[in-house]
Amino acid sequence: MSEKKTIVCRCEDLTKKEIVEAIQEGYTDLEELRRKLRIGMGPCQGRVCLPLVKRILKQVTGEKVKQESFPTFRPPLVPVSLGSLAKLKVESKKKKQSKDQE
Repeated sequence: MSEKKTIVCRCEDLTKKEIVEAIQEGYTDLEELRRKLRIGMGPCQGRVCLPLVKRILKQVTGEKVKQESFPTFRPPLVPVSLGSLAKLKVESKKKKQSKDQE
């Protein structure tokens, strides 16, 4: 498979070619790449793509990526549906209305 078509980040639909081009433009830090390309900001929160980006960054720059540059995963660790969030808001309104009636 060619570098042009190799998808690295499925959530943000980023190819290896786009990542290499960004590194060659001067974005040589994982945080800089995240800000420019939105790597790790999709539903998987980087659990799939960050190890791949780390490997690409090491190949292109020849430098080891520091572990500290990896983000800390924060809840929710699994995607939360909008329906479940909307349900919480409706339940909250019902509780408030029942309190107001008392």
